[in-house]
Amino acid sequence: MTSMRMYDIIHKKREGLALSRAEIEYFIHGYTRGEIPDYQVSALLMAIYFRGLNPEETAALTMAMVDSGDRADLSALPGRKVDKHSTGGVGDKTTLVLAPLVAAAGAPVAKMSGRGLGHTGGTVDKLEAIPGFRVDLTTGEFLAQVRRVGVAVVAQTGQLAPADKKLYALRDVTATVDSIPLIASSIMSKKIASGAGAIVLDVKTGSGAFMQKKEDAFALARAMVDIGKLTGRRTVALVTDMDQPLGRTVGNALEVKEAVETLRGNGPRDLESLCLELGAHLLVLGGVAENTGEAVARLWGLLHHGTALAKFKEFISAQGGDPGVADYPDQLPAAAGRSAAAAPRRGYVTGIDAAKVGRAAMLLGAGRERKDSVIDLAVGLVLNKKVGDRVCEGETLAELHYNARDRLEEAAALLREAYHIGDEAPRQRPLVLGTVN
Repeated sequence: MTSMRMYDIIHKKREGLALSRAEIEYFIHGYTRGEIPDYQVSALLMAIYFRGLNPEETAALTMAMVDSGDRADLSALPGRKVDKHSTGGVGDKTTLVLAPLVAAAGAPVAKMSGRGLGHTGGTVDKLEAIPGFRVDLTTGEFLAQVRRVGVAVVAQTGQLAPADKKLYALRDVTATVDSIPLIASSIMSKKIASGAGAIVLDVKTGSGAFMQKKEDAFALARAMVDIGKLTGRRTVALVTDMDQPLGRTVGNALEVKEAVETLRGNGPRDLESLCLELGAHLLVLGGVAENTGEAVARLWGLLHHGTALAKFKEFISAQGGDPGVADYPDQLPAAAGRSAAAAPRRGYVTGIDAAKVGRAAMLLGAGRERKDSVIDLAVGLVLNKKVGDRVCEGETLAELHYNARDRLEEAAALLREAYHIGDEAPRQRPLVLGTVN
């Protein structure tokens, strides 16, 4: 391996030839150690952007990034360890519902989650809206809680796939972020390093998603499922709609409230439906259910008979949070002011631009414009009307929950702009657009 040269690897990929596993490991390990300069890795990233990687190259890149740092050892936990990952969306609070729901069905959930950046929210930020909740458990505490309670969710450590973090920062400034093999290997390297033996992926597509085109979302789903197959991880990907926000709330404490309502069996239909679908695949991959039909029926019962909510309380309490928020959600942080966005005319809501809704919430302080931004856990949006709903002129489309007024008008204008109203009810678009396995 020492006789290799980065120049030759760049030239080989520039010519459209496949790189060997050894060549990929050479460049990843050398770059992580600081032995290969940014300018050469930038050149290789651009060659990959234009020439692509085949499934074997993408899997080799994924595992090289996994091996660049620590791995979470979940071998002490019984059964197959299953993880779920979402590519990010607006109002996506599925983990808050899924983790206790799947644990209540008998599948242990040991999950590492991230923080939000931009208009997409992070699970860790949402959980921190619960008074006292700890996301920084030690490895011993993390494993012990999964054994005792069946579920734990913690913040990702900085030593999981450090090569990915370093590569992503370089991709961000070299216009090579939107390369499907690079996106797929980035996501899967963190999931595999987190100890997952089987992975369920929620690949969002639409105005509020990273992959706005449906064909790109399916290509990414296929690339990640291929990585799973080639690295010995059972993997299923669902391509789901993010043309409008998921559920009716956007903002950390507001989304926790909606998750609690869903665990009570009173949540929005789209959120409950997606949680049941994702949860069913988690149970099948985890060997807890024979098929998704049986799994959905079992999860629906747990959701509507209080078992999932009881597990949520146990989970919150185990991580130092106040389980009382499940019975008294008003204990969660609340914004000082509310403002209504009114419908300019009568008709039907024909579309809601999820990206604009997400940016409006970010302007109120619910999201991070930069990695070092401080977020306001209380603020956000409540969508009174969703696509297909009938509205009258002057009726409230959505509420803005705010603490500071300095960007309120800008956020309100963006929110009004996000809503499209027409004369006829739109045709309903399915939430799950397809499954790749």
